[in-house]
Amino acid sequence: MSKRESISRYNLIIKKLRKQPATFSTIDEYLAFESEIQEYNFRVSKRTFQRDLEDIRSIFNIDIQYDFSRKIYFIDTDDQPEVNDRILEAFDTFNALNITDRLSNYIHFEKRRPQGTEHLYGLLHAIKNQFQITFTYQKYWDDEVSCRIAEPLALKEFKNRWYIIANDLKDNRIKSFALDRLINLDITKKHFQFPVEFNVTEHFRFCFGIVSPNEHEPQEVILSFNAFQGKYIKSLPLHESQEIIVDSKEELLIKLKLFVTHDFLMEILSFGDNVKVIKPESLIEEVKSTCLNVVNLY
Repeated sequence: MSKRESISRYNLIIKKLRKQPATFSTIDEYLAFESEIQEYNFRVSKRTFQRDLEDIRSIFNIDIQYDFSRKIYFIDTDDQPEVNDRILEAFDTFNALNITDRLSNYIHFEKRRPQGTEHLYGLLHAIKNQFQITFTYQKYWDDEVSCRIAEPLALKEFKNRWYIIANDLKDNRIKSFALDRLINLDITKKHFQFPVEFNVTEHFRFCFGIVSPNEHEPQEVILSFNAFQGKYIKSLPLHESQEIIVDSKEELLIKLKLFVTHDFLMEILSFGDNVKVIKPESLIEEVKSTCLNVVNLY
């Protein structure tokens, strides 16, 4: 049995169980059906199927469990649902790109600089083992490159960019560093004590993006979207604190609780005249001031 055939079978098993849990006989019937269509022999014994589940867990980090009471197999997503969702998204992307035909005729890639994802594995290793890291870094608004020594605490994604959240030993402040601006990464053997009080979820609980808050307390923000834009806001909330106040044919009125940072201001402005800030007054003035400055450019 070829490796290609085995990988294809793993994909089929995952595809079947993503739709709904299934018994071994149902999975076997599905593999038999796909065998006829694809002219492969995907059918396997129950013993080989168990080995497949181990390989799927090892290769794709997708955990398939067995429910003895209902005698069905299912994909376990209870531990960290958001992580498992991203794993399955990555699995879909892998399958879409892992095709033999030329990709250029079917997929149009965004033209951008690399995201620095080559550092992810090393940084995770440093976080887990509490190793200090050193690197050189260039800010977007600064031409000078600086050398940093830091204690890595967590990784964060925002708008398709990855950031390392670390305690910068230069001033002992927790900062966010974009991986695509980070070079010459070195994982030292010098250990550090992970701060007991730090929790990445709590650290960003009231943040929009990765910008550190300027205020001591988060603010209540109320936004009014037109009905059309509101559909997008309901399907992809701006923030985890989002609450719907009014959902009518005319508008979607939502309430948020967060720090009003530059990142959030830019997000509001990106909606143009599809949104109106109702509260707080300080954000209303910032939006008005920015819009007037834009008008004055013309």
